[in-house]
Amino acid sequence: MSKIVVVGANHAGTCAINTITGFNEGDEVVVFDQNSNISFLGCGMALWIGGQISKPDGLFYSDKAKLESQGAKVNMNSKVENIDFDKKIVSATLEDGTKSEESYDKLILATGSLPIVPPIPGRDLENVQLVKLFQNAEEVIEKLKNPDIKTIAVVGAGYIGVELAEAFERHHKKVILVDIAKTSLSSYYDPEFSAMMDKNLSDHGIKLAFDEAVKEIKGKGKVEAIVTDKNEYPCDMVILAIGFRPNTELGKGRLETMQNGAYIVDSTQQTSIKDVYAIGDCASVLFNATGEKSYIALATNAVRSGIIAAYNACGKKLETIGVQGSNAISIYDLKLVSTGLSEQKAKQLGMDVLSTSYEDLQKATFIETTNPKVKLKIVYDAKTRVIVGAQMASTYDMSMGIHMFSLAIQEKVTIDKLKLLDIFFLPHFNQPYNYITMAALSAK
Repeated sequence: MSKIVVVGANHAGTCAINTITGFNEGDEVVVFDQNSNISFLGCGMALWIGGQISKPDGLFYSDKAKLESQGAKVNMNSKVENIDFDKKIVSATLEDGTKSEESYDKLILATGSLPIVPPIPGRDLENVQLVKLFQNAEEVIEKLKNPDIKTIAVVGAGYIGVELAEAFERHHKKVILVDIAKTSLSSYYDPEFSAMMDKNLSDHGIKLAFDEAVKEIKGKGKVEAIVTDKNEYPCDMVILAIGFRPNTELGKGRLETMQNGAYIVDSTQQTSIKDVYAIGDCASVLFNATGEKSYIALATNAVRSGIIAAYNACGKKLETIGVQGSNAISIYDLKLVSTGLSEQKAKQLGMDVLSTSYEDLQKATFIETTNPKVKLKIVYDAKTRVIVGAQMASTYDMSMGIHMFSLAIQEKVTIDKLKLLDIFFLPHFNQPYNYITMAALSAK
């Protein structure tokens, strides 16, 4: 039996705790989390803010009582101040202000990530908002009730920024979406896919201020305007959705990190110090598209890393098989999904890649009911012909298709193997020469 201390209890931490207690082998589990709640599904936050779901209850899947009923000792609103990695002691300040010292045999760091807040003048004005925690969403929803909040500037056109732009427009607010990149979603998609989302947003009345860098937020006490290197936009609220950075202050100077500060972990999630594991947004992942360690902050990666660390902390061998960074977004019914690398990103990394694309109706042409088009692009290594990425777009829910490409990247499948892949045909579902087959056949 071991004593396992878990620092952080959101997705990765909760998954690790569930796994350890599920073994039911008598391991002692002590948990510290500095928040008042756990397991908040931030990916559903925009749905709640936009009124597409009526309440946030379903965005939580665990709590202190549930974890304690499984045998863990959970300290909420408790901040870990220091970790002595040599003596194996975690020092924390508990909710009531008392100090606590917990020894450990194994330590799991699940400290997550923090929003990136650049040093923009005016960032401390009233109505400059972050959006990560449940409390952030709660505060924004309350402020949306104020009739004086008419125009909202969202800084950052990644997934969260785009989702929030839609959410605010659903409240009939005027929305300005600002990003230094030339398109939305530039980290995940090639320009021809990003352009589809840009048009979708613009068609719904969202002002796109792309290729513009934010210089200042103006106002006397509260937000009155946002200033970029090219324009000034009057607004009543500014949302900073620029991205996240790993929260790794506790291991600074002791644990080996990536350039961005994420803890470097091995295939068992162990850090550079024995018996210390790191999981979720504070840790590196093995990115199969490049074969190298990378930083991909997704809840799905967090959950898998939590399982792996829990197994190994309990003496049961389990190793990562790597990730593809599979992701998706649905805005005004336009669905984009991707996995691995875009062609643009691969070339930025110096990879020699080719791509093949195909666009067609989802179902047989004689189908007289709704029959949307699907756009597909597959990116592959020019020499080995191994698939390294794929992107799809449609108003049809073709999202399950991206999982096949995720597996293809993981297992190093070549583009040529897809040409004669056994894909069934039935008019209700697809076409005899479907877009996957046709894209593969069109490859150079």
